[in-house]
Amino acid sequence: MTVVGTTPPPRLPVRNKTTADEHVVTGLSPMLTRLAAERATGVLVRERGTLYLADGHVVHAESPLAPGLDVLLTAHGTLDAESWRQAADRADERHGAGRLLLDARRVTRGTLELCHLGALYDAAYFALAPSSAPGRFRYGTGHWLGPVRPVPVAAVERETLRRRELLHRIWPDPWADSAPLVRTDPGPAPAVPPRQTVVLALVDGARSAPDIARELGRPTFHTLVDVRRLAAAGLVAPHAPPPAPSPLPVVTDPDITLLKRLRDALEAL
Repeated sequence: MTVVGTTPPPRLPVRNKTTADEHVVTGLSPMLTRLAAERATGVLVRERGTLYLADGHVVHAESPLAPGLDVLLTAHGTLDAESWRQAADRADERHGAGRLLLDARRVTRGTLELCHLGALYDAAYFALAPSSAPGRFRYGTGHWLGPVRPVPVAAVERETLRRRELLHRIWPDPWADSAPLVRTDPGPAPAVPPRQTVVLALVDGARSAPDIARELGRPTFHTLVDVRRLAAAGLVAPHAPPPAPSPLPVVTDPDITLLKRLRDALEAL
């Protein structure tokens, strides 16, 4: 009797999650992907925000549409404004403001990292928005805050995409994200969750979602979630821009000739 042996199939390769995550290409910014691959240090300036990199990781982000770390730390008493000002004034290349705050025990490391990540992801969401102008990168430029919690580029891009998809599912019209907002019903505020109630109270026809976020001391993205839910419920809408003025009639050569004839006829009377 012949025994036929069977060779077990080769084991499947084990996916290295850390390595794979660091090389995910999302297409949000080919330049940013390249800078991460070359472990660049510097600042990437885009149309709606700025990303600071160290060794290919994002260490800080800023956008005029997102409250800064100072707002998130000081708005609710986590840190007093004077301590922040002193740390910002004393910061240099060796001692960033974050390190100075920790050494002075003005804030705990956990609190600083949590608020910093909130500010970073919030600003990065706008910085990585579709742009009509190319980005510019300056090598070797650091930020006076200093390193707090570096984040892989792939993680920043994934979170940006997740936020875009979430907002689109809530309400697909992005116009409410940046335009001044108006109440569609001027009557008493309806029954909505408390977070949306405070947002609705600040809708006055002049404030935009970033304005409301800054006044509340919250990340703008969180405010966008509330605004889009209010828009989906029919409670707020973007303020309509004023109508464009009607264009002046174009006077052609035959029209000019006719006007001259009318003028000459009137003078002859």
